[in-house]
Amino acid sequence: MIDWPIAELLPHAGDMILIDHVVAFDQESIHTRVTVQPDGLFNDPDGSLPAWVGVELMAQSVAAYAGCRAREQGQEVEMGFLLGTRKYHCNVERFPLGCSLDIHARRSLEDDSGMGVFECELTGPGISVQARLNVYRPPQAEQYLAEAPLQDSLHD
Repeated sequence: MIDWPIAELLPHAGDMILIDHVVAFDQESIHTRVTVQPDGLFNDPDGSLPAWVGVELMAQSVAAYAGCRAREQGQEVEMGFLLGTRKYHCNVERFPLGCSLDIHARRSLEDDSGMGVFECELTGPGISVQARLNVYRPPQAEQYLAEAPLQDSLHD
């Protein structure tokens, strides 16, 4: 298991951090784990998580991958964006309360502009989920976010 605290690898805060820890990391992939806890931001009344939350679990695993790479290179952890997902296949409607979920993400494409594609898999007891995530980590993300929106610039 990786010893870096998950909060130091993700540009998320507090309750928005959904994964528990990094199990393993290398230059091409990451393995993270989460146990479904009650009273989270996205839990159903019975404590389970809707299956669509699997996309966010995968996206946070990809963010943790970028965070591990940054930490390994002595750089700051930067913000990235989930652009979309393709081929999200899930064999269940929800992830039960208390179940342990393993998330694996493998980089299949990354270019110098910050665009990337990751093949992801989420597994647990009787659970099988696969998806391809498209992500973007712009250079100097804070500056990217600070740029004036198009509608504001039209009024200047």
